[in-house]
Amino acid sequence: MITKASYRLERVVTFLNPWKYASDEGWQVIQSLYAIGSGGLFGVGLGESKQKFLYIPEPHNDFIFSILGEELGFFGCVLVILLFVIFIWRGIVIAMRAPDMFGSLVAIGIVSLVAIQVIINIAVVTSSMPATGMPLPFFSYGGTALFILLCEVGVLLNISRASAKQS
Repeated sequence: MITKASYRLERVVTFLNPWKYASDEGWQVIQSLYAIGSGGLFGVGLGESKQKFLYIPEPHNDFIFSILGEELGFFGCVLVILLFVIFIWRGIVIAMRAPDMFGSLVAIGIVSLVAIQVIINIAVVTSSMPATGMPLPFFSYGGTALFILLCEVGVLLNISRASAKQS
Protein backbone atom coordinates (compact mmCIF):
# COMPACT_ATOMS: atom_id res chain seq x y z
CA MET A 1 0.00 0.00 0.00
CA ILE A 2 2.87 2.37 0.72
CA THR A 3 4.23 2.19 -2.81
CA LYS A 4 0.86 2.81 -4.50
CA ALA A 5 0.87 6.51 -3.57
CA SER A 6 4.07 8.54 -3.73
CA TYR A 7 3.17 10.74 -0.74
CA ARG A 8 2.93 7.67 1.52
CA LEU A 9 6.38 6.51 0.51
CA GLU A 10 7.74 10.04 1.09
CA ARG A 11 6.30 10.07 4.63
CA VAL A 12 7.87 6.74 5.52
CA VAL A 13 11.25 7.63 4.02
CA THR A 14 11.18 11.00 5.77
CA PHE A 15 10.25 9.31 9.04
CA LEU A 16 13.25 6.98 8.80
CA ASN A 17 15.71 9.89 8.37
CA PRO A 18 14.13 13.35 8.74
CA TRP A 19 17.53 15.10 8.81
CA LYS A 20 18.28 13.90 5.29
CA TYR A 21 15.20 15.83 4.10
CA ALA A 22 15.53 18.73 6.55
CA SER A 23 14.82 21.44 3.99
CA ASP A 24 11.42 20.14 2.87
CA GLU A 25 9.61 16.95 4.02
CA GLY A 26 11.45 16.58 7.34
CA TRP A 27 11.29 20.27 8.29
CA GLN A 28 8.17 20.08 10.47
CA VAL A 29 9.27 17.02 12.44
CA ILE A 30 12.75 18.42 13.06
CA GLN A 31 11.37 21.76 14.23
CA SER A 32 8.95 19.89 16.46
CA LEU A 33 11.82 18.02 18.10
CA TYR A 34 13.71 21.31 18.55
CA ALA A 35 10.64 22.82 20.21
CA ILE A 36 10.22 19.94 22.63
CA GLY A 37 13.93 19.90 23.43
CA SER A 38 14.16 23.63 24.02
CA GLY A 39 11.34 23.46 26.57
CA GLY A 40 13.53 21.68 29.10
CA LEU A 41 11.96 20.67 32.41
CA PHE A 42 9.75 23.68 33.07
CA GLY A 43 9.39 25.31 29.65
CA VAL A 44 9.94 28.85 28.47
CA GLY A 45 6.55 30.11 29.67
CA LEU A 46 3.09 30.37 28.14
CA GLY A 47 3.13 32.35 24.92
CA GLU A 48 6.94 32.49 24.84
CA SER A 49 7.52 29.76 22.25
CA LYS A 50 9.97 30.66 19.49
CA GLN A 51 9.27 27.68 17.22
CA LYS A 52 5.68 28.66 16.53
CA PHE A 53 6.87 31.78 14.71
CA LEU A 54 7.87 30.78 11.14
CA TYR A 55 9.53 27.48 12.12
CA ILE A 56 6.68 25.01 12.59
CA PRO A 57 4.12 25.47 9.81
CA GLU A 58 0.57 25.53 11.22
CA PRO A 59 1.65 25.06 14.87
CA HIS A 60 -1.92 25.34 16.15
CA ASN A 61 -3.02 22.19 14.35
CA ASP A 62 -1.29 18.81 14.36
CA PHE A 63 1.93 19.86 16.10
CA ILE A 64 0.38 21.73 19.03
CA PHE A 65 1.90 19.25 21.49
CA SER A 66 5.41 20.36 20.50
CA ILE A 67 4.45 23.96 21.30
CA LEU A 68 3.05 22.74 24.63
CA GLY A 69 6.37 20.99 25.20
CA GLU A 70 8.31 24.15 24.52
CA GLU A 71 6.10 26.45 26.57
CA LEU A 72 5.31 24.14 29.51
CA GLY A 73 8.34 21.85 29.43
CA PHE A 74 8.59 18.23 30.43
CA PHE A 75 6.37 18.64 33.48
CA GLY A 76 3.67 20.37 31.43
CA CYS A 77 3.73 17.54 28.89
CA VAL A 78 3.48 14.97 31.67
CA LEU A 79 0.55 16.89 33.14
CA VAL A 80 -1.29 16.98 29.79
CA ILE A 81 -0.66 13.26 29.24
CA LEU A 82 -1.82 12.55 32.81
CA LEU A 83 -5.06 14.47 32.17
CA PHE A 84 -5.67 12.38 29.05
CA VAL A 85 -4.96 9.18 31.02
CA ILE A 86 -7.49 10.26 33.68
CA PHE A 87 -10.06 11.02 30.97
CA ILE A 88 -9.52 7.61 29.37
CA TRP A 89 -9.61 5.81 32.71
CA ARG A 90 -12.86 7.53 33.73
CA GLY A 91 -14.34 6.71 30.32
CA ILE A 92 -13.51 3.04 30.81
CA VAL A 93 -15.14 3.15 34.26
CA ILE A 94 -18.24 4.72 32.70
CA ALA A 95 -18.29 1.98 30.04
CA MET A 96 -18.06 -0.75 32.69
CA ARG A 97 -20.89 0.78 34.74
CA ALA A 98 -23.18 1.49 31.80
CA PRO A 99 -26.73 0.19 32.31
CA ASP A 100 -26.83 -1.75 29.03
CA MET A 101 -24.51 -3.25 26.44
CA PHE A 102 -25.21 -0.51 23.87
CA GLY A 103 -24.20 2.24 26.31
CA SER A 104 -21.09 0.31 27.24
CA LEU A 105 -20.05 -0.14 23.60
CA VAL A 106 -20.72 3.51 22.75
CA ALA A 107 -18.72 4.67 25.77
CA ILE A 108 -15.75 2.45 25.00
CA GLY A 109 -15.91 3.56 21.35
CA ILE A 110 -15.76 7.24 22.32
CA VAL A 111 -12.90 6.62 24.74
CA SER A 112 -11.06 4.59 22.10
CA LEU A 113 -11.38 7.39 19.55
CA VAL A 114 -9.88 9.91 21.96
CA ALA A 115 -7.16 7.52 23.13
CA ILE A 116 -6.08 6.63 19.60
CA GLN A 117 -5.96 10.28 18.57
CA VAL A 118 -3.84 11.18 21.59
CA ILE A 119 -1.43 8.30 21.09
CA ILE A 120 -0.99 8.93 17.36
CA ASN A 121 -0.60 12.71 17.75
CA ILE A 122 2.02 12.45 20.48
CA ALA A 123 3.85 9.71 18.57
CA VAL A 124 3.97 11.88 15.42
CA VAL A 125 5.12 14.98 17.30
CA THR A 126 7.92 13.05 19.01
CA SER A 127 8.90 11.41 15.69
CA SER A 128 7.96 7.93 16.89
CA MET A 129 5.82 7.32 13.80
CA PRO A 130 5.35 8.95 10.37
CA ALA A 131 3.32 12.15 10.11
CA THR A 132 -0.40 11.48 9.73
CA GLY A 133 -2.29 14.73 10.29
CA MET A 134 -4.09 13.55 13.43
CA PRO A 135 -5.20 16.42 15.72
CA LEU A 136 -4.67 16.42 19.49
CA PRO A 137 -8.13 16.24 21.11
CA PHE A 138 -9.25 19.38 22.99
CA PHE A 139 -6.08 21.27 21.97
CA SER A 140 -5.76 21.40 18.18
CA TYR A 141 -7.42 24.21 16.28
CA GLY A 142 -10.55 23.32 14.38
CA GLY A 143 -14.16 24.09 15.12
CA THR A 144 -15.75 21.00 13.60
CA ALA A 145 -13.39 18.53 15.29
CA LEU A 146 -13.88 20.24 18.65
CA PHE A 147 -17.66 20.34 18.19
CA ILE A 148 -17.83 16.61 17.40
CA LEU A 149 -15.49 15.82 20.29
CA LEU A 150 -17.62 17.81 22.72
CA CYS A 151 -20.76 16.05 21.45
CA GLU A 152 -19.03 12.72 22.10
CA VAL A 153 -18.16 13.82 25.63
CA GLY A 154 -21.80 14.86 26.12
CA VAL A 155 -22.93 11.36 25.12
CA LEU A 156 -20.34 9.89 27.49
CA LEU A 157 -21.64 12.07 30.33
CA ASN A 158 -25.21 11.02 29.53
CA ILE A 159 -24.20 7.36 29.78
CA SER A 160 -22.56 8.15 33.12
CA ARG A 161 -25.71 9.88 34.34
CA ALA A 162 -27.88 6.94 33.29
CA SER A 163 -25.67 4.52 35.20
CA ALA A 164 -25.74 6.76 38.29
CA LYS A 165 -29.56 6.86 38.23
CA GLN A 166 -29.77 3.09 37.99
CA SER A 167 -27.62 2.43 41.06
